[in-house]
Amino acid sequence: MNRRLVVEADGGSRGNPGPAAYGAVVREEATGEALVELAGHLGVTTNNVAEYTGLLEGLRAAMEVDPDAHVEARLDSKLVVEQMSGRWAIKNDALRRLALQAREVVPRERVSFTWVPRERNKAADALANESMDAVERGRDGTIRRSATDAYETETEQDPVPPGPRPAVVGWGPDIGAPTVTLLVRHGVTQHSLERRFSGSGGRLDPPLVDEGRAQVGAAAAELVARGGADVLVCSPMLRTRQTAEILGRSLGLEPVVVDGLEEGRFGEWDGATFAEVMTRWPKELEAWLGSPDVAPPGGESLRDIHSRVGAALQQVLDRYRGARIAVAAHVGSIRALTAHALDAPLPSMNRMELAPASITTLTWYADGNASMRSFAETGHLAGLIHAWTP
Repeated sequence: MNRRLVVEADGGSRGNPGPAAYGAVVREEATGEALVELAGHLGVTTNNVAEYTGLLEGLRAAMEVDPDAHVEARLDSKLVVEQMSGRWAIKNDALRRLALQAREVVPRERVSFTWVPRERNKAADALANESMDAVERGRDGTIRRSATDAYETETEQDPVPPGPRPAVVGWGPDIGAPTVTLLVRHGVTQHSLERRFSGSGGRLDPPLVDEGRAQVGAAAAELVARGGADVLVCSPMLRTRQTAEILGRSLGLEPVVVDGLEEGRFGEWDGATFAEVMTRWPKELEAWLGSPDVAPPGGESLRDIHSRVGAALQQVLDRYRGARIAVAAHVGSIRALTAHALDAPLPSMNRMELAPASITTLTWYADGNASMRSFAETGHLAGLIHAWTP
């Protein structure tokens, strides 16, 4: 007769989406003895993803205990129980991927799923919270305890000692998972096609045109192929919110609007072509191109944009530490973020070309370091690419 095990699984997110972790306990059904306790931090994601991950890791741990056992999975998430039992459809792509992985761990005839009240799932919930608390204290948050092994946890590791940043990114001590930002420039608008300045703070806020939507659809497919994202943020402008909506449908994420990521303010130049600005404001244009401290009439300088976007970046990094973050943004804000990552001189921002719906990948580390993995990629835009437009 096959051994019978119970998996108690849970997960939680402080913010939904927010910093998240899972917890799971594997028990002997007959005695209730805890054989394995485990938990892990997931960066920034949703409650549902954390709960599914708790189930997946709990089932894997049960199969490590006895690959021939019958398993009853007990969760306080009715969504997970009903979907895994086949009674509810799974519409979210991220949850569908996790459910498929969970179904591959234990043969269907040897696993069942049971809903339990939250008060009967306290052990798994406590493990998830222990992991999240550990990460908030600057530790890793990975937990694994067993009845036969010595107590083993990474939550008690000492924080990384202070010291200079390594000269080469990745050569320093292990400081935990980095935060990865996948920056997608919005698709084309009518202003883009006509090569007009299209900034923030004014009366003009053009939407995406059909071609721009197609470009963003291609970018969304590319992000999915690269493993998706944990969270999706965007600037408050219309074209980036529309871009985020398209990305979100493919990634299974709801966009979060972040003030400070909007395009630069071009003031009196807003809506004008470069040729028109050269004709009407030749001295002002020359001064703007020559100094990061000069702003267009009524607009922002490069230094202003760099500072504003840097403050928004810090908010995102503080809130979503360790996550993969898809960001729908603009030429100006992506340039500023890239300059922050590389400690690049501000005048270099005007030398960075980004096609609509291009993808730039920047990585941010807990020690303050950063790196650029790619810049303005357009390989996914076959037949849809446009040259840089402001």
